[in-house]
Amino acid sequence: MVSGSNGTTSFMTDFLQKCGGYSVVDGGFATELERHGADLNDPLWSAKCLVSSPHLVRKVHLDYLDAGANIIITASYQATIQGFEAKGFSTEEAEALLRRSVEIACEAREIYYDRCMKDSCDFTGSGRISSHPVLVAASVGSYGAYLADGSEYSGDYGDAVSLETLKEFHRRRVLILANSGADLIAFETIPNKLEAKAYAELLEEEGITIPAWFSFNSKDGINVVSGDSILECASIADSCEQVVAVGINCTAPRFIHGLILSVRKVTSKPVIIYPNSGETYNAELKKWVESTGVRDEDFVSYIGKWRDAGASLFGGCCRTTPNTIKAISRVLSNKSLPSANLNIQM
Repeated sequence: MVSGSNGTTSFMTDFLQKCGGYSVVDGGFATELERHGADLNDPLWSAKCLVSSPHLVRKVHLDYLDAGANIIITASYQATIQGFEAKGFSTEEAEALLRRSVEIACEAREIYYDRCMKDSCDFTGSGRISSHPVLVAASVGSYGAYLADGSEYSGDYGDAVSLETLKEFHRRRVLILANSGADLIAFETIPNKLEAKAYAELLEEEGITIPAWFSFNSKDGINVVSGDSILECASIADSCEQVVAVGINCTAPRFIHGLILSVRKVTSKPVIIYPNSGETYNAELKKWVESTGVRDEDFVSYIGKWRDAGASLFGGCCRTTPNTIKAISRVLSNKSLPSANLNIQM
């Protein structure tokens, strides 16, 4: 196993120790916004609610905190300056909405802490919960997410999109989120090696010191969706000092076990996994369709094997719910967590 860089890596290992060795990430965000009545048929997707329904964004964060999440991810996955400007917002308004995504998550955390105080939860002298620490992760979706054409599930941006194109696209947004009050940045659903390299170079060029994680997506359990090697992609993340965790998101549960093993070959940094429900996104229909979707209980039965393979942070992505996260939290709190006896090959 290759040793990861030092530096900010201790940030995540220290946090995991506070959580008892394993951490729970939240689940599907757009899924819950739609369940609460939001119409997300828009290029901004869930980021639309930063404008139209910030109260729903706060509610979803609280639902996941109540379910046991230690890390909540902001509603900024598809929030870009370019995307907001295309909808008629000024640059200043777009930047304010990015900051607002973090503010709402932080507000939800404070509400959660206040609720626990009233319920006589276990507190430290500093007025923070010792048994359920919470981090706010500022989400950065890929260039493909901004395009809103499903290309974050293919990684095919065309020959015209270069490393410099991607760095300039993400630069201002990342700088804003890095200084927004978030605890770390979540670079999510990274579909190709080029974008991973762009993020890593951007963090270094701008001297960004806030911790980050890189999570990739796969459709075959071997490579990221573009066909680039997961080993090469995870190696880029491992070599970036600011990256404190490396992993996989928005990928079918059946592929996760093998991907954890692959990631562990090239990094000793904590591994984060938050798969989707197993359904497949249809870019033309702009909706998820059934394939090998799993029930919440089935999803959770994988946790033992994923833990044994080396993962430390567990959550859900598209089409998962607070019930998924509550079940994951319950299983991880059981110190005698068994490995799952699975009926499918993972």
